[in-house]
Amino acid sequence: MPVLRDLEIGAMFWAVRDTVPRIKSLGVRCGQLGVAGDVKLDGVAARSWKDELAREDFALATVFAAYNGESYADIPTVQRTVGFIPPATRAEREQRTYEISDFAAALGVKSIACHIGFVPEDEKHADYIAVREMVRRICDYAARHGQTFALETGQEPARTLLHFLNDAGRPNLGINFDPANMILYGTGDPIEALGILGRQVISVHAKDGDWPPMDKPGALGTERPLGQGSVGMERFVGKLKEIGYTGDMNIEREIEDLEQRYADMAMAVKLLERLRG
Repeated sequence: MPVLRDLEIGAMFWAVRDTVPRIKSLGVRCGQLGVAGDVKLDGVAARSWKDELAREDFALATVFAAYNGESYADIPTVQRTVGFIPPATRAEREQRTYEISDFAAALGVKSIACHIGFVPEDEKHADYIAVREMVRRICDYAARHGQTFALETGQEPARTLLHFLNDAGRPNLGINFDPANMILYGTGDPIEALGILGRQVISVHAKDGDWPPMDKPGALGTERPLGQGSVGMERFVGKLKEIGYTGDMNIEREIEDLEQRYADMAMAVKLLERLRG
């Protein structure tokens, strides 16, 4: 695997949708692999991915879990369907997360991550307690593989997430910090949030977006090409340096038009190269 520099530029990409050679052609040497809930994770799949990563000399930092039945159509739908909050799917999703951990271990990847959904602020709420205990179990399972477990930011304010992390109390629990999500969900200024959560940041998405429309309650904001939204990428990269973050910055761009997505990601590589210095 390649030796990576501080603030190495990488990409968030998806099993089935993307291939390592195509992602590597953007000019990156590392990334995070997203795995949808219907992707088969057996020994054959693990060997195939491991061989491709070795062949392309590509470093994989994180395996991300997505789950069957999730929808990001709007904020109420996210609240009902995403992560560990819906009681009906908790057991299935917990087992799937263990499978993700085993799959990542087979690839030699030391971090797994996911969205856990909207965590209630009230620590006595039944959903808060159930999700906290589930996160603890997943952390303990991941620890057997020497892995960290990262929660994606955005669906709650930074101090709420920080309280949850401290309450869960696992040394291998941390954050995948996505600055755009703070804006898309309207939960706070991402640069301020990065300062609050800095010590808990395990990995980073480089993504941009605009705030939700004020005249449409429950709507999400709009994702934008990197540098064209409201995050302020120069401030973001500067804040990463300020808090001492030295890991990779993984470009995430989620639009249906695949070729436009790749074009936007290639442009983002050039922007981050300039900002990183």
